[in-house]
Amino acid sequence: MYPITIKPFGPHAILLEWPNEVEEAILEDILQFVEHLKRYYLNPEDWEMVTSYNSLTLIHRKGETDFKTLRVELQKWYSEKGNTALGQKFLWKLPVCYESQFGIDLPEVAEKLDKSIPEIIAMHTENIYTVYGIGFLPGFMYLGGLPKSLEVPRKSTPRLKVAKGSVGLAGKQTGIYPQESPGGWNIIGNCSIPMFDAKKDNPCFVSVGDKIQFQSISKAEYDLHKIEGEVGIYKLEKLVLDA
Repeated sequence: MYPITIKPFGPHAILLEWPNEVEEAILEDILQFVEHLKRYYLNPEDWEMVTSYNSLTLIHRKGETDFKTLRVELQKWYSEKGNTALGQKFLWKLPVCYESQFGIDLPEVAEKLDKSIPEIIAMHTENIYTVYGIGFLPGFMYLGGLPKSLEVPRKSTPRLKVAKGSVGLAGKQTGIYPQESPGGWNIIGNCSIPMFDAKKDNPCFVSVGDKIQFQSISKAEYDLHKIEGEVGIYKLEKLVLDA
């Protein structure tokens, strides 16, 4: 168990915060508590539960919350959760093309980090990242676990348009822009697979707690994936993680 704080977050929501550290053990504890709440106390049809690095936001869909009462109950529920088993988690292998037309900031990143472009690509694809949160844009994954050797500051002047699928670096994080948007991350490639599709029953196939590994592909493979995705025959590579 961790020391947690519980605060009102507007009339319809409550914010629970764990220690302000990026640790997989903290993320797992949060996910276990979410599972415990869903199983025994809070109906997911009535409550939206939003997890992040070290916080959990509970949003009541149907009315205002009784903070004083719920705060006491949440403390009690947290103390009794034990080692709740989590649902199945996956390691997703996501294809990325790092060629120059996509990796528009690769030369600058390589210069800043005193590495060659192939070294940057190798380090980015060798590592396995943890999905700590999904937000900012629908389907935007905040991925932890970036090696220190790849840490590079955000761009001083954000771009007004970052292309859909762009893979970027910023500080201790890497991630994929699920749609075109403004952004200040350093763009090193583009993922050929859409990360969010509002037409699907499950618009974002990735969940908090999953793992991500990037795979370098050629421009020809990128174009093929795009076609396969459009006709619905591309199959994502995923591995079941041990419980």
